[in-house]
Amino acid sequence: MRALEGLRVLDLSRFQACPLCGMMLADMGAEVIRIEQPEGAPDRTWGQLGPDGETLLYKIIARNKKAVTLRMETPEGLDIFRELVRRSDVLLHNFTPGAPIASEVSYDRLKEINPSIIVAVVSGYGQTGPDAEKPCFDAVAQARSGAMVLNGFPDDPPLKTTVTHIDVSTGLMATIGVLVALYHRDKRGLGQAIDVSLFDTASFATQALGALLLHNLYGEVRTRVGNKGFHSYAGCHKARDKWIMINPATNTIWKRFVRAIGQPDMARDPRFLSDMDRFRNAAFIDLFVKEWVEQRTVAEILGVLDEARIPCSVVNTIDEALQDRQVAARDMIVHLDYPGLGTLPIPGLPIKLSLTPGSIDRPSPRLGEQNEEVYCKLLGLSPEKLDRLKKEGII
Repeated sequence: MRALEGLRVLDLSRFQACPLCGMMLADMGAEVIRIEQPEGAPDRTWGQLGPDGETLLYKIIARNKKAVTLRMETPEGLDIFRELVRRSDVLLHNFTPGAPIASEVSYDRLKEINPSIIVAVVSGYGQTGPDAEKPCFDAVAQARSGAMVLNGFPDDPPLKTTVTHIDVSTGLMATIGVLVALYHRDKRGLGQAIDVSLFDTASFATQALGALLLHNLYGEVRTRVGNKGFHSYAGCHKARDKWIMINPATNTIWKRFVRAIGQPDMARDPRFLSDMDRFRNAAFIDLFVKEWVEQRTVAEILGVLDEARIPCSVVNTIDEALQDRQVAARDMIVHLDYPGLGTLPIPGLPIKLSLTPGSIDRPSPRLGEQNEEVYCKLLGLSPEKLDRLKKEGII
């Protein structure tokens, strides 16, 4: 049994952040029904496509979900949607405030249909504030939150991260919100609205580093530090064969590190006594570390530093990461059969539960794949009505 079995989620979301929330709930056992227009949602064909004409992203964020089609702009389509709301626990969407359909899927409207419904909304800037109706993507949130000026090297332009950390983190924030709301509903019997935004998440992640406190207390505006740590020494150096990242933060680890590289006197050098001392004098440390690293292979370096328990790693390419032994041991790559494409590697579950572990059982659904199951078995529509709805373009 999985922890969220028996929970029904209606997923109207698109692209990455909000659909990732639905994916996490589905992985943990919830019945997640993805609702999209009969011609298909844009995230099926937006971005890098697979040989089947659907995006690589869709193959991940729609796993374990069911898919139905519904034209909610029609009166009959809206009636069907409301019947689904009556039979569901959670609704997810990422319509920007002011969008034509946003009012129909608002918590205030849906709680009149189902007082226990939980409505989680992911948007660019949130449901309130002067910029609530502005569109936003991951890179824009990175820029506005102050995150981009912290990425890259001092003489380079501000740099966004290629990995969409803000989208992923926002999806996880929404997941946390849903679980908290479910816990509250179990005690009080009422649903509620959840408001999560890319910009809020980006702001939180940036300030969690302490950047604002640094400015408030010391007047310093932190900018790009390259591969150095934010408040300790870290360095990425080229060994004889590959690049390696070394991060000997804390005084205890630093002392072990300098002994391991044959420089024990650096543990007593007044320039390197604290993490902040080492951060400020990283250029001097680089001289010693670079010389030590470039004379050795990555395997030799890891042998020494792993023995000394120093946080470090080879810098893997994506294909090398796929072969990482820890990835395999933790099941962080799962191989799933996709019709017409064969077995594909997709991300595993990052949350491990001892009694009710999640699982990845089904590939992303084809467009409208569960129309008959949901509309006939759940709502009780007749096959004849289903055919009519299809002919009229409502499903």
